[in-house]
Amino acid sequence: MRAADWCLSAAGAALVMATSSDPEHPAENMADGSSETFWTTTGMFPQEFIISFPKRVTISRVAIQCYLVRSLRIERSVSKDPVDFEECIEKDLQHTEGQLQMEEFPLPDFQATYLRFIIKSAFDHFVSVHRVMAEGTAEDT
Repeated sequence: MRAADWCLSAAGAALVMATSSDPEHPAENMADGSSETFWTTTGMFPQEFIISFPKRVTISRVAIQCYLVRSLRIERSVSKDPVDFEECIEKDLQHTEGQLQMEEFPLPDFQATYLRFIIKSAFDHFVSVHRVMAEGTAEDT
C-alpha cells in the first residue's frame, strides 16, 4: 500500500467543524492542497477544526503549515462520529516572522477516522492555517 495524504479533499477528507468562519477564507481551504489558500480564525482562543477521513486510516505523520500559532494540540478519534477524541500531540510552536510555520510530527502508526486540531493560543489575535497533512495508508475495502 502506498502512503497518501488523507487530509486532501481529493482523497475524500471533509472539514466537518471549524470554530471560525470567514467567507473569504473558509475552512475547506486547508484541504485543497495549496499553501496559497488558507482558513483564518476570527479572534479569541482556543480555536479548533475537525477533519474526517472517508474510512479508517493508519497515520504515520501529521504536518501543518500555519502562521502565528503559538500552542497546538492534535487529537484523534476512531469513532463513527466525531466524538471520544484522545490526545496525540501537544506542542508550542516557534514564531517565524513573515513566513509560514511548517511543523511536522512523525507518529507511531495510529488509526483514526477523525483528527481534531486545537489552536490553544497564538502570537496575535488571528492565525491562518494553510495546509494540514496526514500521511498514511488505508485498508482496501
